[in-house]
This record gives sequence, structure tokens and C-alpha cells, in this order.
Amino acid sequence: MTINVGIIGYGRIGAEHAQWIAATRDLRAVAVVDPTPARRALAETRGLRAYAELEPLLADPSIDAVLVASPTAMHFEHATRALAAGKHVMIEKPMALDLPQARQLVHDARWRGRVLSVFHNRRWDIDYLTVKDAIGAQTLGRIINVESRICQWASCVGPAAREWRPNWRNEAEFGGGGLYDWGSHLIDQLWRLLWPAKPLRVFAQLRGNVWSRDCDDFARVVIDFDSGAVGLVEINTTTTRPLPRWHIDGTAGSADSPTSLKYDINEWAKLYITPADGSPGRFAPRATGRLSESDLWRRFAAAIRGEAAPAVRAESVLPTMCLLDAARLSSRNGTAIYVHNACDWTL
Repeated sequence: MTINVGIIGYGRIGAEHAQWIAATRDLRAVAVVDPTPARRALAETRGLRAYAELEPLLADPSIDAVLVASPTAMHFEHATRALAAGKHVMIEKPMALDLPQARQLVHDARWRGRVLSVFHNRRWDIDYLTVKDAIGAQTLGRIINVESRICQWASCVGPAAREWRPNWRNEAEFGGGGLYDWGSHLIDQLWRLLWPAKPLRVFAQLRGNVWSRDCDDFARVVIDFDSGAVGLVEINTTTTRPLPRWHIDGTAGSADSPTSLKYDINEWAKLYITPADGSPGRFAPRATGRLSESDLWRRFAAAIRGEAAPAVRAESVLPTMCLLDAARLSSRNGTAIYVHNACDWTL
């Protein structure tokens, strides 16, 4: 059974998803909805039906599932409407604007018996898996500190499609800013990396300095865990001197991996370990088991057929949304936010 997918938002990431879907045998992208004539025309040249409004796509009985790839502030509305139309739904990260919206989507999907997943593909980035393996093998002993950074002198807009509001990632109205953009990935990785330790409190500094005064182009989030470990996530698009992508300290040594302005996960995966006992340093073994973006879509199709769970269960994203909420509240209030009992900290 081939599962037909409609794409809401045919910008850069929506078009990339169409390519990832095309690489599977299980699914087929058949239609898009996009407000811009140029993007609709592009979709049509690629064999996709194109709509200017959402209603015709949702009313099409041949479409089994929908990808929500619209700007962040629109995720909740578009996913809600797709579920109400009886579609299975994949949402680009971040899942929604906040935890209450995310919980409502989980509730709606359960009530309607639809598969709901979130495209947290960086749970399978090779650098993250390499760090996870090193920590799991206790190579660094008991973990004291984990720092995860994206650093550059460039805004989060990147190679966005230019036909519709290309600067929306720098606009709060549309859910812009580094915390929502890269932060949703890095925070998701961090709490899962240190699990079963649970976050205790969050302190954050979100600032708009260079690329936007409307939302953050600098985001620093510090998370205390009940194991005693401290985690730091930093998205700094205002530096010309990037710090390492990963830095980890433990009772048996420390580790770093290099930054990459090209977002090269293979470069990030070069995790160099410096033991505390003075023995020679070495590179950590490179992890295996990475899932590709097309693999995530294959797992989504299997879930629709009732054969397996999706690669990313929507429920597993709720802790990430909780931490993103706490970070925004902390920065606004200038205080630490206690989160230990704020949600169910399960994978």
C-alpha cells in the first residue's frame, strides 16, 4: 500500500521532504499547498498538484497523510485541521509554539486514532550518537557538564525560500529565533542524552542583537539535572569565533568535537577524548545506527499500516516543549524555572 502525502508549505524544507519521501517505496508526495504562485508553479513542474488554500488538500480523500512544513507559529492550526480531516500527520520541528499546544495535538491524534509524529531527525545525527555512545560506555566517568553549541556569524534564515517572507525565522510573530530553530533540536538531544537523569531547573538568556531585535539571535540555556550534571545549549549566530560543537566533562576526562560552519555532522562526530589520568588522548569510536530522513518517513508509513511505532512518538517530544517553554519564561523573568514535576520525563 502506497501512502499519499500532502505537504503544507512548499518552502525549502517542504521541498526537501518531498525528495526524502520520493526515496521511499512506502509513500508518495502527491500535492502541496502554498500561498505563493512561484512555489506552486515549482511544485507543479515536479509532478505535484498545487493548491493556494488548505481546504482542497484536506478534502482530497486520496491523501492519507499530511506534512506540516509551514512556519512554526502555524504548526498547531495546520496540524489540528489535518487531524480533524482524518489525516495522519507529520510535523516539522518544533512541534508547536508551546507545551499546551503540543499536548492538545497528542490528545487530538489519540482521540481520532491517527498517527502523529514530529520530524526530530537529529536524534540520529552521527555526532549525537557518538557522544551518546561515549557517555553510555562511561568513557568519561560520571558526567559533570555537557555543552552543545551552534555558532556562526549569520542569522538562522539560511537558505530559506525567497518567494514568501524569507526573513520569517527572525520574526517572533511567525515563531522565529534561534531557540525555536536550532534550539528545539539541541535541547531535545540534551535531555535525552542525560536520561534517566531528569531536568530540575532551567535558566536562559535570549537576546536579539544583530540579525533581529524582534526575537533571539543569541540563546543560552542552562539545565540542571537531578544527577548533578549541568547541560548547556547555546545558539550564537553573532560570533566570529565559534566554540566547539560539543564539550563534555566527566570524572574520568573531557571531550570536544570541532565546529563546522557547513553543519557537517561527520566533522562534528570527531569527538576527541582527553583522559584525566594523563594517558594519551584518542578519538571516540564513531557511532553506527544512524537513520536517514527517508528512514524516518518509512517508519511513519509503517506506523500508519499498524506495523510499528513511528521513529519519533509525539509524546516523546513533550519534554522538549516543556524545556523550550521554561527557557522563554526564564529569560523573560530573569530567574530559574523549576521543571522537575512539569511533565513526564520519559523517552
